Amino acid sequence: MISIIVTKDGPIDVLNDLLHEYSDYILGRMGVPYRKKNLNIISIAIDAPMDRINSLSGALGRLDGIAAKVTYAKS
Repeated sequence: MISIIVTKDGPIDVLNDLLHEYSDYILGRMGVPYRKKNLNIISIAIDAPMDRINSLSGALGRLDGIAAKVTYAKS
């Protein structure tokens, strides 16, 4: 799982482009607007090699106004 918090509207197009780049690995995506706090919460279910997940998470985290964290399942 990749958990994403978006606090600014600016990088949304870049975020969507990145997610599209990794769409072969993405199993599902859920976005929840949190209007009271003026932010968006996005959960990405992903099945990919660890290096690809880390690459996507790092690219997301470098965007202004976006925080991303990864949780791995124990296998």
